[in-house]
Amino acid sequence: MILEFPDLLRLIDERSVAFRAAIATAPSLDVRVPTCPEWTLFDLAQHLGVGRYSWAATVAAGPDATAKVTPADAPPVPAEREALLAWLAASTQALLDALREAGPDRGCWTWWGPSQSPQTVGAVARHQLQEIAVHTYDAQLTVGDAQPLPAEVAVDGVEDFQFTCCANTAAWPHEPAVVDYHASEGRSWRLWLSGDGAQVARLAAPVDGEPADVAAWGTASELVLWFYGRFPTESLKVEGDAGIFDQLIAWDPSA
Repeated sequence: MILEFPDLLRLIDERSVAFRAAIATAPSLDVRVPTCPEWTLFDLAQHLGVGRYSWAATVAAGPDATAKVTPADAPPVPAEREALLAWLAASTQALLDALREAGPDRGCWTWWGPSQSPQTVGAVARHQLQEIAVHTYDAQLTVGDAQPLPAEVAVDGVEDFQFTCCANTAAWPHEPAVVDYHASEGRSWRLWLSGDGAQVARLAAPVDGEPADVAAWGTASELVLWFYGRFPTESLKVEGDAGIFDQLIAWDPSA
């Protein structure tokens, strides 16, 4: 079941609290983030906070915005830890306030074009939750306390990634393929790849007839972290032509 808008806001707040907890316990903000090796923990915090202020401004700009908004009045990033934690909390609150004020059905600029995710505030909130959740995992991993994504976040995250980042109308440049993803929480999805693009659907039950060319099984958290390059393919259960996954990772539909 897709998370409702109030649940998305609640979980954005919860994951943001968890992110700040990792920052608060780090021995140093200069430590490198293993999953983002070009960044220190401070860089990760800066990225998350600046991004939330920017998305708050983009949501507030309304459906007529033609690009992501960079707010001129966003407070500067403080270097001192306690001030940084307060700045991060304020960035989350700015985002939550903008999302609540707009409501889930209002149009909003998004970076995704023709996909299966609408260009609405609700879809922005859904994807924002996943970005915050994955970066919370990054921060936890950095301080030696990596935790799986909460199940309700991760199950919705599998679908959000497929609908937002995979589904598109660009021609698939390889042989047509059918890909299945199975979360151990009891949810499954199918991705069709062809000259017409990429289309995704939920699977209510095992599919009779057309078999998948490749399928992956894992917890929803493992699948989401795998989609975002944080979990190795060999740690999942995979059946079929795993080379299709390599093709998917390398595919740039905008090219």
